[in-house]
Amino acid sequence: MEALVIVLIALAVVGSIIGGYYVKKKRREELALAAKQLGLQYSATDQFGLLGLPFALLSRGEGRGVENVMWGTWQEMAIKEFDYWYYTESTDSKGHTTRSYSHFSCVVTQIPAGCAPLTVTHEGFFSRLADHLGFHDIELESEEFNKRFQVKCQDKKFATDMLDARMMQWLLGLDGGRSFELNGPYVMCYSKRLRPLEVTPLLGTLKGFQGHIPRVVWDLYGEGGSGKVQFTG
Repeated sequence: MEALVIVLIALAVVGSIIGGYYVKKKRREELALAAKQLGLQYSATDQFGLLGLPFALLSRGEGRGVENVMWGTWQEMAIKEFDYWYYTESTDSKGHTTRSYSHFSCVVTQIPAGCAPLTVTHEGFFSRLADHLGFHDIELESEEFNKRFQVKCQDKKFATDMLDARMMQWLLGLDGGRSFELNGPYVMCYSKRLRPLEVTPLLGTLKGFQGHIPRVVWDLYGEGGSGKVQFTG
């Protein structure tokens, strides 16, 4: 009986490995097809060192990785879109370590401006808990926006310049689940991992964010005005 249990466990493990392989293979094939339809290039691996981009999301966890990268120009916007994952580890009372994985779809572009590190995420239980513990986010003029979003930035003036009334109204009109990070010339939009057919709306959200950047940002922080976006990374 004990031997049978061991065999069944071994078969379950093997089945899980094989199943995981085919799920990954199918996703790669579908993303490669989506990239072709969008006029982008595709690689199953990260050829650009995207984990080195200066975003808080990309430094989370005890381990992390990037895969399924698309790149090229989409609607006159140079982009890199990719799957990102990280894991956190926990140890139980018996010393057994387990990993918990989080998966995201991310798209990045560059703009001709020097942005202060800024994050715009949706308010949730953990962000409200952080506020109670003293880690307050920036409060803006819109009470509705403050209830829906958490804004983190050491430069409050830059945050208020970027998130003017028009930008906040546009963000409030988005479907839930989209978050943003800015740092230097880089702008990233991300969400929980999307199915391949859902990637195009994510690109559109980043395009919309770029189109709603206030003129004052170009005037105060821009490098040569609001000309065509470049991606040299």
